[in-house]
Amino acid sequence: MTGVAGRISADQAALARHLLLQMLRVRRLEEKCVELYSEAKIRGFLHVYIGEEAVAAGVLDNLQGEDAVVATYREHGHALLRGVPAGAILAEMYGHVQGCCRGRGGSMHLFDAGTRFFGGNAIVAGGLPLAVGLALADKMAGRSRVTVCFFGEGAVAEGEFHESLNLAALWQLPVLFCCENNLYAMGTALGRSESQTDIALKAAGYELAAWAVDGMDVLAVHEAARRAVDAVRSGAGPHFLELRTYRFRAHSMFDPERYREKAEVAHWLERDPITLLRNALGDADQLAEAQWTELQREADAEVAAAVEFAEAGTPEPVEELTRFVYSERGPQ
Repeated sequence: MTGVAGRISADQAALARHLLLQMLRVRRLEEKCVELYSEAKIRGFLHVYIGEEAVAAGVLDNLQGEDAVVATYREHGHALLRGVPAGAILAEMYGHVQGCCRGRGGSMHLFDAGTRFFGGNAIVAGGLPLAVGLALADKMAGRSRVTVCFFGEGAVAEGEFHESLNLAALWQLPVLFCCENNLYAMGTALGRSESQTDIALKAAGYELAAWAVDGMDVLAVHEAARRAVDAVRSGAGPHFLELRTYRFRAHSMFDPERYREKAEVAHWLERDPITLLRNALGDADQLAEAQWTELQREADAEVAAAVEFAEAGTPEPVEELTRFVYSERGPQ
């Protein structure tokens, strides 16, 4: 697959336009989240994915319905592209019962069993052992499934990272670890916390097939993920992708962002994954202006409908405050 740095052929154009739409859907949803948060319609913490869309779009497009996805607290884009309706995502952030977790999880704890989207996890590295458990269950049951686990490079400093990679390799589990390396764990630059900043090299030390990918090039991500997912599904054991990306906004809406220079952000903005792919398609005469307008219209319409759905939602009744403390399912 030719990346955005090369020329996109007519045969590749359909996939490229599809991935462009997927990134646009995430970008428009996140931009709306920022707007709604500023209006105090979304409360609590909010971590947006703007700038990193190529990672979720490129990886998730390679999964099947029975595969599992585990993510972090910056997971709105993963949930959306996994199939969780935009309306259910926004309603959850509004704290409404129509949300994917009945309004009980909020921005950082999106979950949807129907799409096998298992978080949304506010604990740094907390999703890695969960992914190992899911993969272990699949292997023991003889199921042909892949579990994909997304996490930031800040997770590398946690013990769960090392324990999870070690067990996944030791037991040859069907799991794909996707490190979204955006260079900053909250406000700490990678080089200030890790003596070895090559994360893929660290993973290789646990005998995982591991390599780094340009996380701003959605076609490169898609190709790398296809290779890795196919290998994991075929029984080749766990794989690891270090996706080198960048978040264009601060760590969270509360972050004053005093730890990086504006010139650095401006440099990365020149590698906006949406702009890169749009320009590559245009240079190859594979994206007319009318097509670009239609893609934007489709993404905008989806987000507008999601806002309408969330606005019409209702908070969970106080009487149900203790519901779900215990399971409502009877003996099986």
